[in-house]
Amino acid sequence: MSQQIRQNKINQALQSFKDDSASFMNQLPVKHDSSDNIVTQSTLFSEKDINSKDFIAIRDGFRAALIEGQDESTRASFKSDDLAQNVVDTFKYSQLEDMEAAGLMEASLDESPWSDDYWAMYSGILGKRYADPEFPLMKDPGDKDWKKQYDYIQANPASAIFAGNDESSIDQLSPSEKYDALIGDSAGSLTKIMWEEGKSYYDQYGEVETWMGICHGWAPAAYLLDRPQKTIVLKAGDGRYIKFYPSDIKSLATLLWANRMPPTRFIGSRCNEKEPKQDENGRIISQEAFDTNPGTWHQSVVNQIGVSKRSLVLDVTFDYEVWNQPIHAYTYSYFNPQTYSAVDTLEEAKVSKADFTEDRFKKYRSSRAVDFVGVHMEVSYVVETDPTQRETDDAEHDLIQKVDYYYDLEIKANNWIVGGEWYINKHPDFLWTPSPQARAVTGYDRMISGDWDGSGVLPNSWQVAAKQAAISEMAPLAAIVEQMIKLSRA
Repeated sequence: MSQQIRQNKINQALQSFKDDSASFMNQLPVKHDSSDNIVTQSTLFSEKDINSKDFIAIRDGFRAALIEGQDESTRASFKSDDLAQNVVDTFKYSQLEDMEAAGLMEASLDESPWSDDYWAMYSGILGKRYADPEFPLMKDPGDKDWKKQYDYIQANPASAIFAGNDESSIDQLSPSEKYDALIGDSAGSLTKIMWEEGKSYYDQYGEVETWMGICHGWAPAAYLLDRPQKTIVLKAGDGRYIKFYPSDIKSLATLLWANRMPPTRFIGSRCNEKEPKQDENGRIISQEAFDTNPGTWHQSVVNQIGVSKRSLVLDVTFDYEVWNQPIHAYTYSYFNPQTYSAVDTLEEAKVSKADFTEDRFKKYRSSRAVDFVGVHMEVSYVVETDPTQRETDDAEHDLIQKVDYYYDLEIKANNWIVGGEWYINKHPDFLWTPSPQARAVTGYDRMISGDWDGSGVLPNSWQVAAKQAAISEMAPLAAIVEQMIKLSRA
């Protein structure tokens, strides 16, 4: 996108904000694909959840589970509980001048986090036979009835398919069925548990909500574990050979990280108000519902993506289309918040407190702010894709989407960012990431002995540990997943 086109887009948006700030602030941000075409991102939530805004409470429950046992004082005031230092790997820049001098007005990771399915519970999580054309969901993508998927598996069990020795049918089994075979588990423990998860909900409520899945495992695994690059063939416990496609390997990594998540670093609020009160300009009044401060957001993205060269997971409570998406890139430019116009330089964008007569958020400002700068940031993040039996995988197969955020930054006397105000309410409220050294690992990984290079059947201690991990922790062994990734990249 040319500079002129970008500035025209920004000016048009700012004019809309100037004309009717309340309407502008409450709109759903427009998403674009990598070619700048407008897209409607699929949502994991039902129409009922969206209309009733129940997805806000659902996300709050996930957030509570993610930070269980950790400090939950994450209100969005620009204070000790909302600092970029609490989430980034390396905090180096807090001045816009320094960021610009370091060439950090735009940055992208060397390679995007890998796309993957969110492995919905209604289709059996990893029990989903995504390559089987007769699997109900594959015959009709709109058929999201858990019972139909379950009944098909019961009528066509993996044990019967293995007994038939038809290579094509075996190849179409689900990731968990292949994994059960790999570890010599004739009882199919991991697959049973995948379906039992949905059964408990179906028996109680008569349905399984479409949002239920393991995207919270995919998001961090997608940048903390290397990308599976090619199909591998491994020897199962009964001596037969089984293909694991990159999608199969990704699914196991996603499940491991979903159920054995190590501690995370996070910033952001925990507001589950469905209709938070707003002032006449559309600005949310409740501090608890204000979410991450723009100053924190800006410093977090620049220092993490630009300096640390590692992703963050983006979660937006009041935007039902964005939930647990790993960030890939950003680019930002300035606008003058007094004139509502895009500008070329920081100096042109900066407005002193005395001159900022058009400030619609004056009563919320930090007492330390002496200048204000408008920022438009375009953020690129990775979204989910459907699993396939593609033999190889690379960044070209990732699905990237982009979204625009508008905000201003409050600058104190030493040019440090001290806060800011959002110009749109559906903005990032929760950022999180495990540490660079984090490893998702089961409690049974310590039981294994000996090595496995993928050329033969798993050692007995690995098989025993893997079966126990599946039954007790609903997860594959970390050692197996990590070795599978290594083999796929050899």
